[in-house]
Amino acid sequence: MGMKDLSQEDVMGLLDTCYTKCLDGIPKVSPRIEDMANDYLIKYDSTEDACKAMLKNQITKCTTSGVVTGFGGVITMPLTLPANVGNVMYVQMRMIACTAYMAGFDLNSDQTQTFVYACLAGVAVNGLLKKAGISFGLKLATGVVKKIPGKLLTKINQKVGFRFITKFGTKGVVNLGKMIPGVGAIVGGGLYFVETKVIADRAYRWFMLGDYSIKGKENDTLVD
Repeated sequence: MGMKDLSQEDVMGLLDTCYTKCLDGIPKVSPRIEDMANDYLIKYDSTEDACKAMLKNQITKCTTSGVVTGFGGVITMPLTLPANVGNVMYVQMRMIACTAYMAGFDLNSDQTQTFVYACLAGVAVNGLLKKAGISFGLKLATGVVKKIPGKLLTKINQKVGFRFITKFGTKGVVNLGKMIPGVGAIVGGGLYFVETKVIADRAYRWFMLGDYSIKGKENDTLVD
């Protein structure tokens, strides 16, 4: 499937399928998000420490050969993607959703789902929020997120769709390097490490700190 054939609906269908599998888990492969989060929460004294430990483990998982073959063919997507790409996307989305859950977000809300997608794609949302008249300081509380109107969610999803169309590229060739400027020369597990680390830091900043501002640089390390 070339870029000209890849539509917004195709991308959102892919993300929606992945999101449902992320929340529900896959029998004998991965637990529900609630169970995944609670497994970390009971082992650590603070939510922040539990979240950082979870993120660190997911980064490791995405950089090992196991993620390429460990899920086998159980993660089926509406688009034809290389197995390793689908598996890595699944792990990355789960770690974002798990972070959101730990921070008290409702994973079944359209707002949270859209923010998970935006976090995965690296779409800046603060500018759109300001244009919509949604005021926030350093921290955008969960209560504010719940009130974001559907029209704004649609705009965010459109940006997410465009970003993934760029990522999937022409003729169905996935170009992960396009998601992170400057790392196109890194290949294999090294690229997955860089990409997943960036996403993990972003997820922690967005959901745990409520910081959607652009002043937080993507290479700032929040997760050791």
